[in-house]
This record gives sequence, structure tokens and C-alpha cells, in this order.
Amino acid sequence: NLSLRCAERVFIRLGYFPAHSFTELFDGTNALPWEEWIGREDAFPVKGHSIRSALTSVPDCQSIVKKAVVERLKRRYRVDWFRETGVKYQIEFFLFKDMAALMLDTSGTALHKRGYRPAAGAAPLRETLAAAIALTARPREDTLLWDPFCGSGTIAIEAAMIAANMAPGMNREFLSEDWKHLIPRKCWYDAMDEANDLVDLSVQTDIQGYDIDPQ
Repeated sequence: NLSLRCAERVFIRLGYFPAHSFTELFDGTNALPWEEWIGREDAFPVKGHSIRSALTSVPDCQSIVKKAVVERLKRRYRVDWFRETGVKYQIEFFLFKDMAALMLDTSGTALHKRGYRPAAGAAPLRETLAAAIALTARPREDTLLWDPFCGSGTIAIEAAMIAANMAPGMNREFLSEDWKHLIPRKCWYDAMDEANDLVDLSVQTDIQGYDIDPQ
């Protein structure tokens, strides 16, 4: 999450199984060890996608997945109702060709939102795409990187971060920082300290951007 430049999200996949019907989707989801992650007070909203599958209704699939997780947690915690006021565990399902992947989203806000830009311009370019474009130019010392149609400068900014070896996630937070079952919070601090130590602000590179719009 901290260092990936071109990815949108990082998921933990808990299960992968055939789901030609709602029954198969329910049973497959219900069989997964959700209690190993989600606590009695935790929130666990569900969202997902369905592509080229028999189960085309995403809202119906959301309801089935939610019900399956609830029933599993009911047996574990011996309660009939969950307040969902605690730490958030975002459940995601992805149905593709009648195969279901059940995942937990560790990122939260999409990774293209780096945290250095409070608002997007009129025609924003996603920072992840800008980083991919910049990477093809291999930003490095003693080489000019020139963007003649730079807009708000996203490619130039990402190129500068690449040249300085600056981790793209240093200015933001991630959903899984509060997850007790993943890693201790100290590990996040250690990772940030390591990323800070790798930054090289002494790099001598020439990055230029121009645009016809004076704003």
C-alpha cells in the first residue's frame, strides 16, 4: 500500500469458489473464516462486481454475501444483531465467469489518491496512470523529462517522486492500519520510517511541464 505506484487497491483474498447460483454464493461465503478477521463490534459493509456471470444483479449478490457473513458471525459470537460501530472491514466480491473471489480491501481510499492534492483539476489524470506513464520515461539524473501538455502537473509530480525514490503513500492513511488481526500499528510506523530513509532529495534531475491554460 505504501510503495505501489500503479495499483488502485490491495486486497486479501479469503476465498475463491464457483458461484452459478445464489445458493452457491451463500454457501461458499458462509464457509470462510470471517471470525478470524471481523470482531463482534466491527463494521463489515459489502460491495462488488459481476462480469460475464449468471449472477448479474450486484445488489442481490451484496445481500447474499452480507447475509452469509452475518450468519457465520452469529454462530461465532452467539448474538442476533451486530452494531457495526467498530473498525471497518470492507468486504469485496468479484464474480467473473461464475467464479467468486471474496476479499477484504486493505487500502480504503483508492491508492491513486496520494494525499498531496486536495482537489482535482478540470480534466484530472489519475496519479496511478501518471506514474505508469512517467515510469516508461525512466526519470533519472542528467535527463530531461518534458510534458508539453501538463495540465495540473500530475505526470511531472509523479516523475519527481520516482526520481527522488519517494513512496507514493507517504502522505495518506490506509483502512487496514486499524486492523488488529493484520499487523501491529508499530509496523506501519516502521514502514513509514523506512520509506523516509529511502528518499533522496539530492537527486539532480530536470523535469519540466507546460500548458496552454494559464491556470
